[in-house]
Amino acid sequence: MQIEFKYPFILLLFLPVAFLLYRYWKQMKLMTNRKESQVILFLRTCIFSLLIIALAIPQIVLPQKETQVVFLMDRSASVQDSGDQQLEWLEKSVQNKNEKDEYSVLSFGEKATIEQMMGKEGLRFPKWNEETGKDHTNIEGAINLASSVFPNNSGGRIILFTDGNETMGNLTEAAKLLKNRSIELDTVLLQSHSYEDTAVSEIEVPSTLYEGEQASVSVTIESNIAKSGLLHFYENNNKIVSKSIEIKEGTNVIPIQFPVEQAGLVTYKAELELTNDAYAENNKLQVVNMVKTIPQILLVQNDSNKALVQIMEGAGYKVEVRSSIQLPTVLSGYLNYQSIIFNNIAATDITENQMSLIEKSVKDFGVGFLMTGGEDSFGLGGYFQTPIEKLLPVDMDIKGKKEMPSMALMIVLDRSGSMDGQKFSLAKEAAARSVELLQETDTLGFIAFDDKPWVIVEPKPLKNKEEVVNKIRSVPVGGGTEIYGSLVEAYDQISDLDVKRKHIILLTDGQSATNNDYEELINEGSKKNVTMSTVALGADADRNLLEELAKLGAGRFYDVQDSTVIPSILSRETVMATRTYIEDNPFYPNIKSGYGWDTLFSQGIPQMKAYIATTPKAESTVPIESTKEDPILAEWQYGLGKTIAFTSDVNGAWNGDWARWNQWSSFFTKVVANTLPQYDSEAYSLSVEKEQDRTYLSVSADKLSMLPIETTIISERGEVVEGNTKMIAPGKYEVDVDNDPGLYFIHVKQTDEDGNVTVYQSGFTIPYSDEYLITGANEEKVNELLAITDGSQLEKESQAFRPLKNPVKQKQEITEVLLFISFLLLLIEIAIRRLGLPVKFLAVFEKKEGVKRQKTFKQKISSAPRETPVSIGKEAQLDSNRETNKKQAKPPKKTKKLNTKEENENHLDQLLEMKRKKKR
Repeated sequence: MQIEFKYPFILLLFLPVAFLLYRYWKQMKLMTNRKESQVILFLRTCIFSLLIIALAIPQIVLPQKETQVVFLMDRSASVQDSGDQQLEWLEKSVQNKNEKDEYSVLSFGEKATIEQMMGKEGLRFPKWNEETGKDHTNIEGAINLASSVFPNNSGGRIILFTDGNETMGNLTEAAKLLKNRSIELDTVLLQSHSYEDTAVSEIEVPSTLYEGEQASVSVTIESNIAKSGLLHFYENNNKIVSKSIEIKEGTNVIPIQFPVEQAGLVTYKAELELTNDAYAENNKLQVVNMVKTIPQILLVQNDSNKALVQIMEGAGYKVEVRSSIQLPTVLSGYLNYQSIIFNNIAATDITENQMSLIEKSVKDFGVGFLMTGGEDSFGLGGYFQTPIEKLLPVDMDIKGKKEMPSMALMIVLDRSGSMDGQKFSLAKEAAARSVELLQETDTLGFIAFDDKPWVIVEPKPLKNKEEVVNKIRSVPVGGGTEIYGSLVEAYDQISDLDVKRKHIILLTDGQSATNNDYEELINEGSKKNVTMSTVALGADADRNLLEELAKLGAGRFYDVQDSTVIPSILSRETVMATRTYIEDNPFYPNIKSGYGWDTLFSQGIPQMKAYIATTPKAESTVPIESTKEDPILAEWQYGLGKTIAFTSDVNGAWNGDWARWNQWSSFFTKVVANTLPQYDSEAYSLSVEKEQDRTYLSVSADKLSMLPIETTIISERGEVVEGNTKMIAPGKYEVDVDNDPGLYFIHVKQTDEDGNVTVYQSGFTIPYSDEYLITGANEEKVNELLAITDGSQLEKESQAFRPLKNPVKQKQEITEVLLFISFLLLLIEIAIRRLGLPVKFLAVFEKKEGVKRQKTFKQKISSAPRETPVSIGKEAQLDSNRETNKKQAKPPKKTKKLNTKEENENHLDQLLEMKRKKKR
């Protein structure tokens, strides 16, 4: 055991303290009670010494007896089959540990996690944590977490199970930090199994492709074994080539030829179909290319009317017609079009995700968008508060411009246990949207039912919308399903209300008894102008019953498989219940000048029959409007894309004489042309460089410029990806993004000093992780790691808990103990000086000592031989005594030493002796 001081320089305070104590000791000679002063001097010396030592932070250094070990287990894909081997090694190691030894278990892949905290108990985690991510190996992050498990300033050992292959981080930097903390690092080398694996490593596509040309590309395949298989090649997820190939061991380059049929941003993908292959993740690879062509338009309509197709093809556009159920579900499915047209499409036919992808393609990639009117469009289509409404230049709601007929809406919602989850939350949110669409004079009721109906909101005018919304959102999930009783309650609540329109919406995902007389109930309600629509949620709903109820109730039936369309259904039903959104009085639209449209109407303005009422947004322009100042044609810039709303139809039912107008084709062609993107795909070039844990995009401009650029990166799923953009040279930029494999699209925008905007869009692929490349164990990297940490490669389990090479000694501070002792001594010192108790004790002690010394002195005198006194006269003797008394009575000089108590007693004895002689 030894003592160390954390701040040894503080011990220099002993010098001034020693000087002060010395001065106090010198002054003690002038004090009358020297014993008390000596005790105080001793106590103060102890107090000062203890305080100075305490300030220097003394630490008792003791050797650390137990060994602390952290087992760091690799769970990445490259050693995916070694889990049992690592667990067996761990169990045998724990059996060989001493009683005081402690250990912890961590697992890692892309992330590290603690499986078992530091302790002495046996293994107690039931299974490996699967959230570490197997796509990457981050040894640096794992070592950093493992080192934090050890208490501060304590040593230990980390045993790393690894094959030495890292795909993220820098393990050598982490190893250097371990050495600074005196933490040993040993390894257990994991050998990769002999997998058969084949991987697509590269796709080479010409930098410039043109629609209709015969393109030649090459696919590079790496394999560690010779085998046969199939190679599939896709263009925008459409398989265009499928061929059998013979793969040899090593590098294989497979040529592919195909006609380019898609335009715009086109995704090409190569995919291998093999048997007995180790990793499926590396069997496919994608690239993105810009294919130049004439504008390509996506026309979305659910009827077979060819009129619009003929008009656009006559203008030189390439048109692809799809129904609403055929819309793409990934972002790349929209980016190869220059414009998208929704021709009388209801929001209830499109999922929320599809609408979000369209909104991103318009905002971030400049794709145009046009919505035309009809009974399934705008507000009547259920677009209130959807991503499509966000991108349009008009709002679906009519903001107080019309006197709405009074109406009552009753929403009957299933709250049985099977509704729990997203669809119940979306259904309540949809009901809340319906509240926002209604006027304060409208009536809303809300019934939630399970095995019986629960009236949550009684049907009454919406004087306090916020209170009603809060009640709806607070409804919990309940028990069973009983539909008939809830409909009886709904009809009883709404039938006798004094309003012009009464409508019930029933939403359920279950089945109920069908022996009740639904027909009589609905017929009685119909006599009082009550209508009803039904919504079947999920595969378990009784579709036959619900469809029949909607038919009897003169409403609509919705079969919902994707719960995200529920809000659109309820907003559509709410709007359709009013029927006031359709303006069906023939009129002549007003054409405003200055927007470039008036030249088409030089020969007159045709009459229009009907349109859907909407409200223009503040930033939009309305070049054509109705006599009621409602938008007929509204347009605006939404992000990078141009969007237009034409609120009448284009099939002739609503637009009246416009369909027979001799300028109709020119008018519609101009509408479509105004939505086309205005960007230059050649303004920049893009290259991708992948490092261990990051991907860097190099963006080079065709002109040297010091102006910054704005970049937007979106994944194929429509998620915005964060990227850090910086300029590295004039006209050269670097974008730092994460390293998640997948297909991404980038949009670049630059604004010059004059306000001119240059736009560029492209795509790139981050390939699969190097984790899926079979390279074997990296013993060179492991040896480099052991050289830094002076560790060992373990062969036996018994080596895990061997004594540390340089055991860290435990340090225990004793500052608190010293301070406590000095406090006690201070109390004693104060008691001596102030309370007086110890002084009395000392006085008694001093009296006893004085009597003892006096007796001893007298004994010495009596035993000594006496001399014969010389005879002198009385006068001479008296004079002599007086002189002696005067001399003895003289006060001592300051420089002379004060008489001690023993000398005073001797002096007293002499006086007594002289007095006896005088009497003789």
